[in-house]
Parts: sequence; structure tokens; C-alpha cells
Amino acid sequence: MNVLITGNSSGLGLGLTESFLKQGAIVRGLSRRGCPLKTAHHSDYDDVLRDELVDLGDLNKIENALESVLSDAYRLDLVVLNAGLLGKIEPLHQTDIHDLEYLYRVNVWSNKVILDWLIKQDMPVAQVVAISSGAAVNMHYGWGGYALSKASVNHLMHLYALEMPDTHLLAYAPGLIDTDMQSYLCEDVDTQVFPSVERLVNARGTKAMPNSTTAAQRLIELLPTLRANYPSGGFVDVRHL
Repeated sequence: MNVLITGNSSGLGLGLTESFLKQGAIVRGLSRRGCPLKTAHHSDYDDVLRDELVDLGDLNKIENALESVLSDAYRLDLVVLNAGLLGKIEPLHQTDIHDLEYLYRVNVWSNKVILDWLIKQDMPVAQVVAISSGAAVNMHYGWGGYALSKASVNHLMHLYALEMPDTHLLAYAPGLIDTDMQSYLCEDVDTQVFPSVERLVNARGTKAMPNSTTAAQRLIELLPTLRANYPSGGFVDVRHL
């Protein structure tokens, strides 16, 4: 299996990378910090883990990174557009427009650049999963930039499904995952001001908020079902399956 994963330096992206590698897949990663599995301590992965450092918010550098990490690839079985930023939980009218602009470059426009490059290269891609969120439809107070960008990801998949008829594309909300993002949400955000965060605080440390490895394995198990049972371009929330 040949897989491309963005944002595989931590969280769900790292969990997916490790799980796929253990299954014998070739994994190609794009991230700002680099995948920690690409070290001397994991030499068994040297031949199957290609990793390229790139700030996905710098849109002009993505194509060169793709050319490098996919130089020996003729097709991709799966692309996971996972890289994303949360931004600050704050009222939208207080959010700096430049912060929103950068967040959109990472969360939305980097995905467009990647899909455009794959189309231009005429590279066969079987399945694309863009990591979305329940925030894309809930639109809770304080989640402005993140919610807007994830809603845009949902629509991006719908639109590209019309332009990539031989590829199955889906926006996928993986549910709550215990990552560094949750550390900020559960420890630094005032739940009195932003009550939607209280649910996350209560879920942390329970089965309702699994770690990234468990969430990654869940997604991998669901991939055949998602492709077979859900129309290309749609949005699926794992909590509704």
C-alpha cells in the first residue's frame, strides 16, 4: 500500500503513519517538524518511510516537497489530508485576520495545492480522506477560524469529487482524540466563557477521547467501508457510524 499523509509529526497523522508502517505500507509524509519515526532508532522504516519537511502554510513550497517525497511513486492508494491548526478559542471578532489567513493556508489551501498537483501529474489516487471535525457543522462560540476552515474542507472535498471521478474523496471527522490540541483546550480555555469546551474536559481520560493510535486504527479499519458505502465528496462523522 502506498500512502501520503500530511501533518504526520504528531497526533493522528503520527498514529496513522506508525499503524500503516506496521502493516507493511510505504508511507510518505509532509510536515513542518518531521516524523519522529524517521530516526536511527527506527531504522527498520528507512526503506518504507519517506519524509519531507515543509511548512504547509507556505504554499509556494508544497509542490517541491511533493516532487521530492513522491519522486518514485506511480500511484497512491490513499492520501490523508490531516495537517491542521486549531487556532485560538476566542470570539471571531477578536481574531486577527492574519492569523485566520495563515490557518486557512494550512487547513484548506494546502489541500488544494496537493490535489491540484496530483491532478496535474496525472497520478492515479484511489482514496482521499481529509480530516475534518464536528466543529465544521456545530459552529460553537469561540471556534470561529477552526470551524470555518473545517467547513471549507468539507466543501472542498465535495467540489473535488466532481473533478476527480476516479478517486473516492471524503471529509472525515475522527471524533475526540487526546492530542496536544486537547492539552490547550482542556487546560487553558475558560469553560465558563466557552462552555462547549467543558465536554472535552469531561471526556479526557475516558474512552470517549482515545489516544491517537486508537483513533488511527479506527480510521484504517473503516477505510473500506467509507469507500464502499459513502458517496464521494461527502462528510462522515465517526460518532454517527
